[in-house]
Amino acid sequence: MTDTHRSGIWTIPNGLTLLRALGVPLFLWLFLSQHSTSWSFVVLAIGALTDYLDGKVARALHQESALGAAMDPTIDRLYIAATVFAMAIRHFIPWWLVIALVARDLWMVVALSIMKRRTGRIFVVTFLGKAATFNLLYAFPLLLLQSDHGFGSIAHNLGWGFAIWGIGLYLYTAWDYTKTALKN
Repeated sequence: MTDTHRSGIWTIPNGLTLLRALGVPLFLWLFLSQHSTSWSFVVLAIGALTDYLDGKVARALHQESALGAAMDPTIDRLYIAATVFAMAIRHFIPWWLVIALVARDLWMVVALSIMKRRTGRIFVVTFLGKAATFNLLYAFPLLLLQSDHGFGSIAHNLGWGFAIWGIGLYLYTAWDYTKTALKN
């Protein structure tokens, strides 16, 4: 493999992101069709781990790419959307949580179109945006375990702690990104 080829599409970080993308349909199948909470948890945990690792590996190996930068938040949104809809369908979380997250993402489509029209650019993901996603990606696997009899109440409390912080940061960053779109 040449350096030019490695700095393009076929990189370790992009492979980790692709692995995370493949986890979305696997999670849905395991959780909705097979009712396998344990394996669904494993898929979400691996998804969260690969989300953390892809950026770290990209920077460490100098394999950052425009494709990776675009794919990462897109896959994050897919994971969050698939997880919240599936968990609401199975009554693991309330529907108001789904509505809040979907409304935020729909608003972000509007804010992004304003930003693109005004500046020709897209948003640079902020630290708080990453923190919001981190909290949500850790909340949902824990909330899957809330029905576990041994670890259930701890998972429930930790999961809702991450979820509340994640939702708060998620909504705050939408407001912050909107201000950026309108300012530029």
